Amino acid sequence: METPEVKFSVSEFLSAVNQTLEYAYSSVVIEGEVSGFKVNQGKWVFFDLKDEESSISCFMPLFQLRVPLEDGMKIVVKGMPKITKWGKFSLTVKQMMPVGEGNIKKAFELLKKKLERERLFDVARKRPIPENLHKIGVISSTQAAGYADFCKIINARWGGLEILTAHTQVQGVGAPDQIIRALKYFNERTDVDIIAIIRGGGSADDLAVFNDEGLARAIFSSRIPVITGIGHEVDESLADLTADVRASTPSNVAEMLTPDRQAEINRVKSGILRLSNKIVQEITGAERDSASRISEMARFVKQKIKSAGDEIGGKVKILESLNPDTTLKRGYAIVSGGLTEGNVVKITTFEKEVEAEINKVKERK
Repeated sequence: METPEVKFSVSEFLSAVNQTLEYAYSSVVIEGEVSGFKVNQGKWVFFDLKDEESSISCFMPLFQLRVPLEDGMKIVVKGMPKITKWGKFSLTVKQMMPVGEGNIKKAFELLKKKLERERLFDVARKRPIPENLHKIGVISSTQAAGYADFCKIINARWGGLEILTAHTQVQGVGAPDQIIRALKYFNERTDVDIIAIIRGGGSADDLAVFNDEGLARAIFSSRIPVITGIGHEVDESLADLTADVRASTPSNVAEMLTPDRQAEINRVKSGILRLSNKIVQEITGAERDSASRISEMARFVKQKIKSAGDEIGGKVKILESLNPDTTLKRGYAIVSGGLTEGNVVKITTFEKEVEAEINKVKERK
């Protein structure tokens, strides 16, 4: 039996084709070389994306262009295919970034000059790390080695800090917008003292997400101080240049945000020794000045020793209570990793380290 023909108007046919494209290819990621780049009316960006054999017309609003483009640059774009009302096949671009070390460096230098002119990197506007931190907002992939190193060092150096983590991608074309949303989330809270953006080492392509103009502006606009630890010490990104404080690695971020427990204990002990020496000197001087005042001075000094000893002893007890090993000795354990079903987490007790897979997660009542 012959299938009946369906009659369309031109507009109906284009609408039907676009619905089919949207259903089948709602979001595609394509890599190619930029050709015919131009900006129309200061609002719209047009270019072709080509390889050795084919090309695709691309379109996007100018405000979404967050990385400088030039003909010949190799990029990866994320967008949706569409047939225009003039019957031309086009790709509506939502996100893009350069690929290849040369293209990434070129885009980085062009955008760096632009943001420098707008004074986004000015040292005068940068804020120091707040004192007496209580809660740190961390933006990272919880599966990344850099995040694990950060948590390990934070816990080893100092206890009592609360870490609130926003899990995001830290590479790929969709990562910048995820990090921007995480920055917005932390800025809407009132209990976060500082935001740390961390990512371990990687290739130029892996770290290119941190050269996104939108991300740099989000860091600049943050009402909460931002510290970055991205890649290795030799790596430089626009996120680093815009942040209030730049650390060389995720581990270095942890070191900059926390005092060293053992160093603090040693400092307290040194303070006790200096105080003792000073007291002895006062007693000796008092004996030389007037033997009649020795008894009164001795009582005064003894009281000072007792008060200082009580204060320092209290600090030592607090330092010792913050030691994770003290908690572990009482039978508790530290769980590291993302708490979602199927994830593998590390469980640390006083004597052992165990890896376990999470079978079930439910809210605590």
